[in-house]
Amino acid sequence: MTQQHNAARLVVDDDFEVAPVDDRLFGSFVEHLGRCVYTGIYEPGHPTADEHGFRGDVIDLVKELGATTIRYPGGNFVSGYRWEDGVGPKRDRPRRLDLAWHSTETNEFGLHEMAQWLEATGGNELMEAVNLGTRGLEEALDLLEYANVPGGTAMSERRRANGADRPFDIRMWCLGNEMDGPWQLGHKSAEDYGTLAASVAAGMRQIDPGVELVVCGSSAHGMPTFGAWERTVLEKTYENVDFISCHAYYQPFLNADGTRDMASFLASGVDMDGFITDVAAVIDAVKAQLKSTHDVYISFDEWNVWYQGEEPSKVPEGIGNWPVAPRLLEDVYTAADAVVFGDLMITLLKNADRVHAASLAQLVNVIAPIMTEPGGPAWRQTTFYPFATTARLAKGGTVLEPKLAAGSVDTPRYGEVDGVNAVAVRRADGTLAVFAVNRSLDEAAQFEVRLPEGRRAGEVEAITLHDDDVFAANTLADQNRVTPYANGTAAVDAEAGTVRVTLPPVSWTALHVR
Repeated sequence: MTQQHNAARLVVDDDFEVAPVDDRLFGSFVEHLGRCVYTGIYEPGHPTADEHGFRGDVIDLVKELGATTIRYPGGNFVSGYRWEDGVGPKRDRPRRLDLAWHSTETNEFGLHEMAQWLEATGGNELMEAVNLGTRGLEEALDLLEYANVPGGTAMSERRRANGADRPFDIRMWCLGNEMDGPWQLGHKSAEDYGTLAASVAAGMRQIDPGVELVVCGSSAHGMPTFGAWERTVLEKTYENVDFISCHAYYQPFLNADGTRDMASFLASGVDMDGFITDVAAVIDAVKAQLKSTHDVYISFDEWNVWYQGEEPSKVPEGIGNWPVAPRLLEDVYTAADAVVFGDLMITLLKNADRVHAASLAQLVNVIAPIMTEPGGPAWRQTTFYPFATTARLAKGGTVLEPKLAAGSVDTPRYGEVDGVNAVAVRRADGTLAVFAVNRSLDEAAQFEVRLPEGRRAGEVEAITLHDDDVFAANTLADQNRVTPYANGTAAVDAEAGTVRVTLPPVSWTALHVR
């Protein structure tokens, strides 16, 4: 039996709000990488495929997941992508080498197919990325004209001839991808990228003043140029952009003896929170420096658990080896990974005043909550559940300032951190959603939620994701090995105005208090 550490308490006060929850916090990411597109969302001939070749089983899971804005088509891929290759008759589309992932791109799936697929998933929003690696202002303007101008111009009429009479009306645009990274095709200095992004942003607004533009921030918190990059880029682009991006991936670091540092891994949200705080400080400093009244927010448009450097993430090699849709980055997620994932979602919600968009990278097969087998089934990874439940309970709500008192756990990387991380969201219907993670490896936690003064809880729904084997996973052979369960320890004390629940070690829990 596990020993309980010090009780954790979350005090909820209706008078202290952080911010409304933007639906875009529940975005995801579809890149032409591995099997995300081909045999992921698109597989003509699959038993569930529709007339467009879209897998119906995947569409159903995407709807269940609750994903909103979809970032497309990359990612590293976009820095060498010619968007024109993916429009027009499929028989005429060229095959190209994808230098980002050492693969062959058939271009069978492009902008029109993505727009059709989004409609099939319920009308999710498209977040389009433009290539600022090998291309620049002219190509970005052509793409915007093609996508958003109703008609009467060369590019818009080309779109109409290709079957889309109405414009795609894309509101959110990424100005390149990870341009601070030396691995990026067309990598640039902050000065050079900021100058280019400023000209592209100004040009795009001349065509469509209402577009929302995301400028590239640092591709990791630990980049040598972090901070200075943000400052330089924002100084050049501030008035013409709406977001600056953050990217972060987490995996267990190795201890000196070769074992995984699971204690620090479970506290990954501490690093994400610090990243957001640091970027927000730079935004505020540049805003003050420029004496601007304009607000720039954070688009955390790549985040996830990713075991970089391990076998599933190795790209093909060799001059003659450029496969189509190889199995790349197909991490199999464990119960512990799902708990870290849930902790990251809590961190995004706690920062809803600064983070107005986020994209889980990625959606299908590639470090994804949804997996597929060509010609076979689709199933939910462990990380599917925290995302789907948080999206269901938090969309349309308002984050309340977290007043949390919790025991601590010691981590080699971050020192002492809260043993429990939690956040409360007041839903549009007046009910309360609370999300909590127990970061302890071996101790359960008694978690108490003190409701706002005057509120009396009627009933509480509690679901927990936990497995005694923290490395248990859902696989093709055992697709439901790890699933959330009703937590029977949840209890309401109506007189005291509290809800109590036991959080097992290494667990994620969602409470819905009515």
